Amino acid sequence: MTAPLDDITVLEIDNWMAAPSAGAMLADLGATVIKIEPLTGDPMRDMSRPPKIDNADVAAYDFQFDVDNRGKRSIAVALDTPEGMALVHRLVKKADIFMCNLLQRRQEKFQLHPEHLFTLNPRLVHATLTGYGTDGPEAWRPGYDVTAFFGRSGLYDSMREGDDGEVPMARPAQGDHTTGMAFVAAMLAALRQAERTGEGQAVETSLFETAIWTQATDFSVTAVDRAPVRKRSRSEMLTPTANRYPCGDGKWIVFNMPEPAAWPKFATAIGRGDLLDNPDFATPKDRYRRMAELTQIVDDALAKKSRDEWGPIFDEAKVIWGPVMGLHEVAADPQAHALGLFPEIAHDTLGSYRTVNIPMRFANADVKPRGPSPTLGQHTEEVLGEAGLSATEVKQLLDTQIIGNGPKG
Repeated sequence: MTAPLDDITVLEIDNWMAAPSAGAMLADLGATVIKIEPLTGDPMRDMSRPPKIDNADVAAYDFQFDVDNRGKRSIAVALDTPEGMALVHRLVKKADIFMCNLLQRRQEKFQLHPEHLFTLNPRLVHATLTGYGTDGPEAWRPGYDVTAFFGRSGLYDSMREGDDGEVPMARPAQGDHTTGMAFVAAMLAALRQAERTGEGQAVETSLFETAIWTQATDFSVTAVDRAPVRKRSRSEMLTPTANRYPCGDGKWIVFNMPEPAAWPKFATAIGRGDLLDNPDFATPKDRYRRMAELTQIVDDALAKKSRDEWGPIFDEAKVIWGPVMGLHEVAADPQAHALGLFPEIAHDTLGSYRTVNIPMRFANADVKPRGPSPTLGQHTEEVLGEAGLSATEVKQLLDTQIIGNGPKG
């Protein structure tokens, strides 16, 4: 089988997680992705949380860098030199996509802005990912997912329990990877347009913009009335059948069922069918008015069994529920494995290890991780040789530290 993007070449100048995650998705889809790094490397290298495992080699491997850079080729270039810029421009001429997370002023400094690159390659897709976009009074501002995606977008605030509740903390790179998916969609749409028209296209997204879209259901109203959203605690939810509760083992379950049809089977399933005859809880409005009381009633009922004991009971009752699982549980979840969410990558020294699949599956295409992430500058000589540089030219660039070839392996 062929891969959907096996005839596409992508140049990537980026760091950290958001834009690199998009490059990893393109690589899984078959594109040749060339990661252009500074001589010191992407600062994300060697920042991984080490796995809790006895094997020293595995524990030392940078899995968090790997997941966003697997299957790529790395070249190390001193972009802040005329010779380094010239090398990148040479590669741009044969690329289909140029993607970066450079702010505008840095794109202009290194002559990597769309207007200049289109003179080198009129059919190029030029893609930019930033914290806050390239327009507006704060286009200059750098952003990470916790600041631009979760904080500035209103997402953190809307997730608090009540106006005085603590601000939650996201897990690493949630906003980055969500934005990376939007970035991939923009690049593929632009690539299609370039193929149809023969003209290049500049596309962009940002952490801030993507976060707004993830909250479109809220913003569809808030953009009209400009009113603060209600931040509801468990005792203030609209219905007991759309809430979350702890079970007897301390693990939690979430429910999401509309009133009023769900109430009878919900009450019966938790062993409180007697509530159906209680006039205090007769209507959805009655139940809403007494949510604090009902929340405690359900808490007490669910405390009688563990989460895993309740699961079959709710399935039998056709109650729409879901377990609140730990990451370590999900990594062993049979449903996750049935979907191929944790495929293996072969590594020359580590053997094989599990990684995380991209959230799309194809019936008749070769879509998979292509291999581990490259070491810094692992493919510098190879890529530049393919671009037409002689061995003598490459050696001179190495000797003058315009490029680096990094460790091999």
